[in-house]
Amino acid sequence: MLDFSSALYLGMRHPSADLGGWDALTLGRPAASMEPPGAAQLAQALALLCGCQAATLLPSTLHLFCDLFDLLAREPLAILVDGASYPIARAGAERAAARGTPLTVFAPADVDGARRLARSARKQGRRPLILADGYSPGAPGPPPLAAYAALMREAGGWLVLDDTQVVGLFGAAGGGSLRRHGLQGPHVVVGSSLSKAFGAPLAVLCASTELVRRFGQSSQARVHSSPPSVAAIRAALAALRINRAHGDQLRSRLWRRVAQWRLGAARHGIALHASAFPVQTLALRRDIDGDTLHACLRRAGVDAVLQRAGARATLSFIVTARHAPDDIERALALLAACLRAQAPTARHTRREYEYGI
Repeated sequence: MLDFSSALYLGMRHPSADLGGWDALTLGRPAASMEPPGAAQLAQALALLCGCQAATLLPSTLHLFCDLFDLLAREPLAILVDGASYPIARAGAERAAARGTPLTVFAPADVDGARRLARSARKQGRRPLILADGYSPGAPGPPPLAAYAALMREAGGWLVLDDTQVVGLFGAAGGGSLRRHGLQGPHVVVGSSLSKAFGAPLAVLCASTELVRRFGQSSQARVHSSPPSVAAIRAALAALRINRAHGDQLRSRLWRRVAQWRLGAARHGIALHASAFPVQTLALRRDIDGDTLHACLRRAGVDAVLQRAGARATLSFIVTARHAPDDIERALALLAACLRAQAPTARHTRREYEYGI
């Protein structure tokens, strides 16, 4: 089976034999009582990589964003959500909204709309906070993070980023959005899972020393949840070692494979949404059934991601540095064959076939 459903973008898998042994997978106590072995070292390395003063580890981004919004909403706050934001970060914001903090969703990348909302929040005596993703798979490019950061700096607000899709892929040494866009300052806060490019199932909060200190004192997850396991911490430390030694080569290989996928799709006449990200989504005609196409590919030996938007289904293919050039070519050939199997009937004209009408 050719796997195009895994988001391990750089191909990091961390087999147990590479991680060394440990006396206990977990200490049986929360992080507020004692940090797991390696946690402080990992947090320091991640803060340095991402361009922040300090960092702390969480078991997941859901824990992270719930606790972060609980902390920030202790003062009068207005949450402004970029419409392309990922649901997990939104869940933390919506939890704060359920407790009385105003929340407004604005159109993706709408800087003027965010500015109007920030001004309105200030008039109401509330500190504005923009929640955005460092990158949304399928989007043609990143959101206007530099403009968001400047707006929040001027308004005395916060810019909170979910950088899960970006860390490891973009920015100097894979440091993520802050490195990529030259962002810094105590008003910028970054939460990220390391489970994508770095292949380690844990989350990190990167921010100013003061905010990380306050977060550590208030976080419910650090008191009532298990911290990241020793195995996850070892995997993340291994990922950072690999990144230092081979990260640039892995990223270069990944972008070559993505370019190969897009060029090959064009050669086969396969329509894609405009995106140079590793997640490549089909722009299916209305006469192509996504479920049928997915089943056809599975039978042919290709695993892709089935996605739904209302009643419509489409497929995304996640390209990674582990894919060989032949994997790309074979998958595209099989995809083209499955698309031909759903070709329109003879009653369609050539123009109707080309434009899907």
